[in-house]
Amino acid sequence: MAIVNRAEGRLYFTPLVGFLLLFLGFPAIVNLVYSVSTVNFETLRSPTITGFGNYLSVLGDREFWRSVSFSMRFGIVTALAECLIGLFLAIFLAPLLARRSVLMAPLMLPLMVAPAMVGLMYRLVLHEFAGPVPYYLFEWFGDSPAFLDVNNAFRTLVVVEVLQWTPFAFLLFYMAYVAIPLDVREAAALDGATSFKALWWIELPLMLPTLTIAFFIRFIDGFRVFDNVYALTGSGAGGSTTSLSIYIYHAFFKQGAIGKAVAASVLLFLASLVVLCVLNWLAGLRRR
Repeated sequence: MAIVNRAEGRLYFTPLVGFLLLFLGFPAIVNLVYSVSTVNFETLRSPTITGFGNYLSVLGDREFWRSVSFSMRFGIVTALAECLIGLFLAIFLAPLLARRSVLMAPLMLPLMVAPAMVGLMYRLVLHEFAGPVPYYLFEWFGDSPAFLDVNNAFRTLVVVEVLQWTPFAFLLFYMAYVAIPLDVREAAALDGATSFKALWWIELPLMLPTLTIAFFIRFIDGFRVFDNVYALTGSGAGGSTTSLSIYIYHAFFKQGAIGKAVAASVLLFLASLVVLCVLNWLAGLRRR
């Protein structure tokens, strides 16, 4: 019986495995070949394998490490801000949403807008000469910061990213918060626990897996950010807002260094894979 069930299990997995091999396996193999080859747009069909020179070129490029530094700082700061604000909103608004669940819809609206459109919108709103925000700041206070210059661009990008993606963290945390059994809260109240102690010692530990998963998901998304940053500032003054994804884009389309760009994308994939492995390891610890 066990043998039959095992055979049926393999049969059920066959379509999924076939899909992964067709749509992910083949492009991955092509990318690996390109990453160790000398290739351009004229030789895409016949790349010349030359070894790991592309990886050495990427690892020796100061702009690559600068983009990694930007992506790392951006991913950590935005993930922390989104999770902290989302957690606060989830706990603070839980009583209101329990009575008026329809209010959840407007809170999710930022998630419905494409990140590139968000970047273009804020580019117009914050434009130094045509944007309404600098105009009114100048009218009311006599001065306005340059939101998109080299000194303020990082903070501006962080604020824009947090404004758009905090609802995602809020939704996860709210569902985890309301899923805590009522009898747990009642038992804590009978034991004399205050609301703060119940939150700190009971509710937050129960929400910890969701908090951890949400942080890593938002970190990965922030680390590989491209569209809204590219639409808002591009690579920035002197490359100050060049994320790793923008670095790969420039190497591929503007420099024509396909092998170098693909090698950088493989490194980005490996970095994301490491984060996912850490997340899976933490989940395994939690289950054990």
